Amino acid sequence: MPNLLKIIYYNDDILRQKAEPIEKITPELLSFIDDLTYTMYEKDGVGLAAPQVNVSKRIFVCDPDYSKSDKKNPYVIINPEIISFEGEQEGDEGCLSLPNIFEKVKRFKTIKIRYKDIKWNTKIIEVSDLFAVIIQHENDHLDGVLFIDRITKLRRMSIGLKLARLAERTNKNKQS
Repeated sequence: MPNLLKIIYYNDDILRQKAEPIEKITPELLSFIDDLTYTMYEKDGVGLAAPQVNVSKRIFVCDPDYSKSDKKNPYVIINPEIISFEGEQEGDEGCLSLPNIFEKVKRFKTIKIRYKDIKWNTKIIEVSDLFAVIIQHENDHLDGVLFIDRITKLRRMSIGLKLARLAERTNKNKQS
């Protein structure tokens, strides 16, 4: 049975760091991938990046269909690189590291991404709409960027109290 990992919340330093590339597939990495995937589903997410569980590595899992059905089809994305993008879309985003905060964010409509899969094969896929948003959101986590960094200063000010409460929660967790 996989382990449920602890989600790191807003204001934790690791969420602002650029994650380190993964060099190879190891038994420890495969176990971590199982735990990361299990945690994503248990927390009812459609994506989860390693920094969100206190691991500064360039890997995330996502499942763009999970929000529409109970069917599970997770993607494991290792060392991703967005190689092309086009169009624009705007929609509400949330984040497991910023619970109960949702804001409209502009993203590219279609992206092409190169990454390593769980067997260390290089893959290139082109995705659009929600799948593109999820990948951009999770890829941002690997670069130390949160979705609230992509909203206007006015909107960020309007959620300031919620962010302060989350920061306080993070500080209390660090002390205990």
